[in-house]
Amino acid sequence: MTAGSLIRERRVAAGMTQSELATRLGTSQPAIARLERPGSNPRVGTLDRALRETGHKLKMSAEPLLESVDESLIVANLRLSPRERLATFSASHRNLRGLLERARPAP
Repeated sequence: MTAGSLIRERRVAAGMTQSELATRLGTSQPAIARLERPGSNPRVGTLDRALRETGHKLKMSAEPLLESVDESLIVANLRLSPRERLATFSASHRNLRGLLERARPAP
């Protein structure tokens, strides 16, 4: 969720218009419209103040990255068509079977 959509969602849930939120924040309705626009990048303090005026508080957290997961690889695979994904999986399976056969000790 973007900052702009969060402000808009919480403002609407509070039953407020952009003008009402603007008055509470001491700014103008067009300024609120800019905050709610996709791609807006308000300062954390601005976001916190806007949310507080709607009866909410900003809660932030940080989580460790899962370095064992290559998210770029996941994204790249999701861009493939189902047919391409199946072909990629089949090729990987063949390669792994070949590695396994070479790794097995000879009888």
